[in-house]
Amino acid sequence: MSVEYSGTFISLEGPEGAGKTTQLKLLTTFLREEGIEHVITRDPGGTSLGKPIRRILLSTESVISPIAELLLYEADRSQNVSEIIMPALQAGKLVLCDRYIHSTLAYQGYGRKIDFELINTLNRIATGGLLPEMTILFDIESSSGLARLHPGGHDRLEREALEFHQSVRGGYLELSRQEPSRWRVIDAGAAMSKVQDELRKLVLEAVRGKVGAGK
Repeated sequence: MSVEYSGTFISLEGPEGAGKTTQLKLLTTFLREEGIEHVITRDPGGTSLGKPIRRILLSTESVISPIAELLLYEADRSQNVSEIIMPALQAGKLVLCDRYIHSTLAYQGYGRKIDFELINTLNRIATGGLLPEMTILFDIESSSGLARLHPGGHDRLEREALEFHQSVRGGYLELSRQEPSRWRVIDAGAAMSKVQDELRKLVLEAVRGKVGAGK
């Protein structure tokens, strides 16, 4: 992305039941104690425009074609970047995004089998080419992650077959192998306190060292 910024951009990724959203909530208390100015957003649903898009995408009553699903995610992402992510980065803040472009590659690419070239093109259009300096993958075996979910509360994506979720997880691991300088992998099946400790160390590494790719 051609626009300069002084903040730090980190995305958090993972299959269903990996616990990244819970860990992110725990992290924000630590960041406040450390005096690190930060913004937390999510993909989809981080903006007022994105909230109804998220409800549509996750509703079990929605019947959505794979391409329509892809385009809805990209519309949400474009608004998130322009309204929340980029202004915060230009203000010098740490931005933590719960899912970003790699979720689309994992779910719609490896999961739905949509053409990767199309996904990459739409990702670039939606984000202006903005990439996180660090992407943290919360990795967990698919059946273990799904077993963590609340019975009866599964959303549209969580209700997909086990094979779909295994493809998504495999996709995430493949993406992490393709860009080892950007990705960090945490064993999300470990104790919650251990996962949180690892997450804190990685975030501090990114903020203080400006590691990886990005701007």
